[in-house]
Amino acid sequence: MLEFDAETTRLLDSVYQGADVTRRRQESFNALRPGPGETIVDVGCGNGLLTLELARAVGDSGRIVGVDPSEDMRWSAQERCQGQSCVEFAAGSADSLPISSSTIDKAVSVQVFEYLDDIPSALSEIHRVLKPGGVLVIGDIHFDSLVWHSDAPDRMDRMVKAWDHHFAERRVPALLPPLLRETGFLVESVTPITICDTQLKPDGLANMMIILMGGFAEAKNLVPAEEVKNWAEEQRLLADSGRFFFSLTHFVVTARKAV
Repeated sequence: MLEFDAETTRLLDSVYQGADVTRRRQESFNALRPGPGETIVDVGCGNGLLTLELARAVGDSGRIVGVDPSEDMRWSAQERCQGQSCVEFAAGSADSLPISSSTIDKAVSVQVFEYLDDIPSALSEIHRVLKPGGVLVIGDIHFDSLVWHSDAPDRMDRMVKAWDHHFAERRVPALLPPLLRETGFLVESVTPITICDTQLKPDGLANMMIILMGGFAEAKNLVPAEEVKNWAEEQRLLADSGRFFFSLTHFVVTARKAV
């Protein structure tokens, strides 16, 4: 698993404000349609970017609960949301929410479910805290959608397989609809958001993945350090020569707890 320590938190705090990641977050916000006075839980709130946007939408009469197991992430989120009286943060996870049953209007979780060992338990827990008719929005990547050009495809394949070790499930969007129905949700929509870059943008998703994938592969001794270095350098050389290509699809799944 990827460790969300202080160093990783600082990196994500920067790149998550880039255009690619902002677009994914905005699509989840739009699907959730937060309104004044609503109570919303941000499951796996991370550094609080979405939490802050939700707080502005619900206003002082609403309530936003940001839940995350990482102390470093919660600290970053608390710093970001200073002055927002409707926001509170708590230690917890998707399958163990520190929230009373049937008290939440809406729940949202962005790129969290890929790290869960037991997705059905998490869905049951969110179902528990939602009011009847409450809305759940889950945004996550289907990593089978990754298309990433390399003149050394075998090396790229080794890097991608190494990255697979950082999460529990690479096919979350495909699994969610039937699991949601089994839990008692009505699935309302599944919306794809494809990030396709032909430039290696400093604030882009591809650049973030180069940094995180390389660091993870080295730290876990999954790929030799020299090979990781050559892989990253090749992507920068491809970008310099106008041959860079990266595409990955994020899916936003919207469901509603049956009344």
